[in-house]
Amino acid sequence: MLGEKLYNAHYNHPKPNILVIGDVMLDHYIFGTASRLSPEAPVPIVNVKNENKIIGGAANVACNLIDLGASVSLAGITGDDAFGAEIKAILQTKNIGAELILKDSTRTTTVKTRVIASNHQIVRIDQEDTHDIPGDLEDIFYTALLPAIKESDIVILSDYNKGLLTPSLSLKVIEACHQLNKKVIVDPKGLDYTKYKGAFIIKPNRKELAEAAKTEKIHSQADLEAAAKVIFDVTGTDYLIVTLSENGIAIITPESCSILPVVANQVYDVTGAGDTVIATLAYCLGLGFSIEEACTIANYAASIVIKHIGSATTTIEEILTEITAK
Repeated sequence: MLGEKLYNAHYNHPKPNILVIGDVMLDHYIFGTASRLSPEAPVPIVNVKNENKIIGGAANVACNLIDLGASVSLAGITGDDAFGAEIKAILQTKNIGAELILKDSTRTTTVKTRVIASNHQIVRIDQEDTHDIPGDLEDIFYTALLPAIKESDIVILSDYNKGLLTPSLSLKVIEACHQLNKKVIVDPKGLDYTKYKGAFIIKPNRKELAEAAKTEKIHSQADLEAAAKVIFDVTGTDYLIVTLSENGIAIITPESCSILPVVANQVYDVTGAGDTVIATLAYCLGLGFSIEEACTIANYAASIVIKHIGSATTTIEEILTEITAK
């Protein structure tokens, strides 16, 4: 039974050491009520009741890993500003190593502010710079990464296309991981997947895969396999794990394609669900599970977090409860 195997691995196996490299950001939530329109414009007036700030992007992947039980180091870039300092402070409270969070004086820290009234998102306000990090900072960052890569069991590239994971940096990291026999799992963004060449797993969602494969839409399994072939040809990856929203998760190799059906029966907010999937994949692979087993467990994990508003995490205990309930 998968549940029993997960229980034994989680409680009797050393914690996997996982390095997360990617775009860190701050998610700012403003909660309130909206019962009337503004006389100044046809927009709701939100009466603020409370607000919350949590770390997002690659930092949310790290939070997911911590809550699952992994040992985690996080590497990324912030602006040299108060928001960046706030991210580091939150990381410290969560026991996530932040020594590899460097500052870039040429950018502002990415902040996404969501205004939510009566469980409905009214607006999202983004503050960010997305230009590539300067070449000299990239060199410093890469050099700092090498000892952490050596100490890790698995490396995650959490790409939000905010300028950290340039093609040259991504390829250098993947090559270093190859030399050290470390598996790389990528959560991709953008249209150029050549920068992920050599990764062990690439995990796009259906829309991201269609865009990267330059196909209009993916409607069927045949469409899925055709789009996947394009990515295999340019990356040589071992596996494409494609999240399909209400249709589950696809596990694709150059020779095969299988789809795990969705297990969620309630969906309130898919924000951050991809982070949960990639974190659970990495954690389970670090415990020695097969790809199929890791994807099945990740499917259960996603079914838990999408029941919550905003980015959420889950624990092995909750996943075991979900597996048992099915």
